[in-house]
Amino acid sequence: MVDASRLADELRAEQDHCANQQKAKRALDAQVKELEARLAEVVETATKGGKNAIAKLEGRIKELEMELGNCQMRTAETQKAYQKSERKIKELQFQNDEDQKNQEKMGELATKLQEKIRTYKKQIEEAEEIAALNLAKFRKAQQELEEAEERSRLAEDQIEGMRRVRGNSVYGF
Repeated sequence: MVDASRLADELRAEQDHCANQQKAKRALDAQVKELEARLAEVVETATKGGKNAIAKLEGRIKELEMELGNCQMRTAETQKAYQKSERKIKELQFQNDEDQKNQEKMGELATKLQEKIRTYKKQIEEAEEIAALNLAKFRKAQQELEEAEERSRLAEDQIEGMRRVRGNSVYGF
């Protein structure tokens, strides 16, 4: 009997242990179901959040691509403007160099012309001196001519007077 009572005690203990294990199993099954439900919620939330995040990121990517396109367009325009400015600067530098060369030539030409003007002024002064000398000679010659004409007239008057006197004496008047 001792064996039966011990076996009965062991059976009860095993039944209690089995009942406890079944309770624990049910509790764990409930926990597993609850965790699976929470996992499904988290996965669903994460999926929705991930989709929203992906949609936001894709929208941001499109915005950044548009901004990049605008920046590239502005950069291209800026590059064109820069190249145009560079060409204009080179043209202006070339024109400036040409202007400096022309200015140097004009300076040399002006110097030559000033030298010619000095030469011409000297020639004019010499010509004026010669003209003044010739005018003085002309006036002297004109005065001498007038004096000679006056002397000639006086001499003719005297000759005429002498002729009258002789003519009167020849004819006897």
